[in-house]
Amino acid sequence: MPLHQIMYISTVVGTVTPQECAEVAQLSAVNNQRDDVTGLLLFNSRRFLQVLEGPRDAVERIFARIYDDPRHRAVVKLREGTIETREFGQWAMAYDDPARPSHSLKDKVATLLERAGPSTRAHFIGSADLHRSATR
Repeated sequence: MPLHQIMYISTVVGTVTPQECAEVAQLSAVNNQRDDVTGLLLFNSRRFLQVLEGPRDAVERIFARIYDDPRHRAVVKLREGTIETREFGQWAMAYDDPARPSHSLKDKVATLLERAGPSTRAHFIGSADLHRSATR
């Protein structure tokens, strides 16, 4: 059965702490497992970059909820379409953690993208690179 995939980017409204990121990741993992949705969410202190993949109705419902979420602004869908196999075998989230500066966001993301296609890798690695250069 074909799967549906949406990739989007958005900008955070206000500030989000690492603790809030962890809470979002936990809740998302529970909800996404229930809905058979996998993917990757990257938060780099200013922007969210996410891929959602799974049954079309579930992916579209989650994206609609995100689009209406007041914590996001400038939500832009980068890609949408049918995929034959999942790029992410499980739900994952990577975010910049100032309490652990020795852990490179780019390295974390690269590990999570081992099975992803070239276009998906380019978006996520590029976003992690931009964050690294902006925080220097």
